[in-house]
Amino acid sequence: MMKYIVVLGDGMADYKLDELGGKTPLQAAEKTTIDKLAARSLIGLCKTVPDGFKPGSDVANLSVMGYDPHDCYTGRSPLEAVSIGIQLADTDVTLRCNLVTLSDEPDYEQKRMIDYSAGEISTEEAKELITYLKSYFDDEVFTLYAGVSYRHCLVVKNGKTGNTFTPPHDITGKPIKDCLPQGVYGEKYLNFMKRSHEILKNHPINLARIKAGKNPANSVWFWGEGTKPALENFEKKFGLKGGVISAVDLVKGIGILAGMQIIEVPGATGNYDTNFRGKADAALSALKNGLHFVYIHMEAPDECGHQGDIKHKVYSIEQIDKEVVAPLISGLQEANLPFRMLICPDHLTPIAVRTHVSDPVPFLLYSSDKEQSCGATDRI
Repeated sequence: MMKYIVVLGDGMADYKLDELGGKTPLQAAEKTTIDKLAARSLIGLCKTVPDGFKPGSDVANLSVMGYDPHDCYTGRSPLEAVSIGIQLADTDVTLRCNLVTLSDEPDYEQKRMIDYSAGEISTEEAKELITYLKSYFDDEVFTLYAGVSYRHCLVVKNGKTGNTFTPPHDITGKPIKDCLPQGVYGEKYLNFMKRSHEILKNHPINLARIKAGKNPANSVWFWGEGTKPALENFEKKFGLKGGVISAVDLVKGIGILAGMQIIEVPGATGNYDTNFRGKADAALSALKNGLHFVYIHMEAPDECGHQGDIKHKVYSIEQIDKEVVAPLISGLQEANLPFRMLICPDHLTPIAVRTHVSDPVPFLLYSSDKEQSCGATDRI
C-alpha cells in the first residue's frame, strides 16, 4: 500500500536576504536530496492560511494536515492543552502561557519584550517556576499547567472568550504597553502578568540564569485564547492510519484530537539542536510497521526566524535535507515501499520581520511511482 509522508519545516520559507547574497535561506541551504527531488516533483505555491485567519502554526498545520480551519479551529491553546493531558470541559477557556523575558523598567507597562522564550528555558526549570506560580494563582476558576520549555497553559473554568491578546513573538524588542490583554478578563490577566513578574524576578532559578548569562523567565504572557475543539478522526476522514512526530504540544494536540498515533522521539527539542535523524528513523519504523501516513514536524526553522538567526535557520534546513529527507528516501526505497512525500513549511517566518506572515508557501510533492514535470532543473 502507498505510504504518505509530510516533512514539515515550520516557518522555513523566507524572503531574500542581503546577508545570503540575495537568496532566501531555502535557496542558500545545501540540500542535495531536496534539490534532486525537485527536478521530478510537482512544485509550486499554496495558501495554508485562509483569508480572515491569523498566520499561526495552529491554523497552518491544520490546513496542511487536511482540515479546514473554518470547520474546526477554536483557538491555539486548547490544542496544546490536549497534548499536555488537560481534560477540558465544554465551558472551559484556555490560554497559552509563555514564560518570557521582559526589560527592567520599573513600570510594567513601560517594559519591552526581550525574549518570548526566556532563553529557551529548560522544561525542568520551567516546571519548577510554574509550580511555584500555581501556589499564588490557582483557585476555583484559574488553573496553571506546566508544558514544555517556555510553553504552558492557563485554564479558566466557565470562562468567556472575546478577549484581545498579542502573541509575544510578534513584539520581540518592542514596548508591550499597546499589546497588553483587553476584554472581559483583561484586567485580571494583566494583574496576573504583573504579579508574576514580582514573584519570579528574584526566584533562585532566575538569579542563577542571570549569573550564567542567560535570559531570566521574569514574567508570564497570556495569548492564544480558545475553547475545547473537535476534529474528525483522521483515519475515518482519509482512510489512512496516521502518526505525528513533533516536539511541539500544538502539533501533538492536533494529532491526539484526530485520533493519530503520537510518536515520541528522544532528544526532540523543538529547536535546531533537535534529534533530526531520530525523527526520520521513527517515521520509517512506523511506516514499515502498519502506519500509512506520518506527519514529521520540525520547529527549528520557525524558532530561528523568530530569533533572527540566519545561520541556524539555514543549518536547520540543511539538517532536514541530510538527516530527515535523505534517510527516509533511501529507507523506503530499500523496503520497496511506494510512497508520496510532501515537503513544505506551514507558513513563512521571515528573518526580516521575525514573525509569521500569510504569504503562500512553497511546496514539493514527490511520488516514487511517477515522474512529474515541473520545470525545475536546479535548486528550489
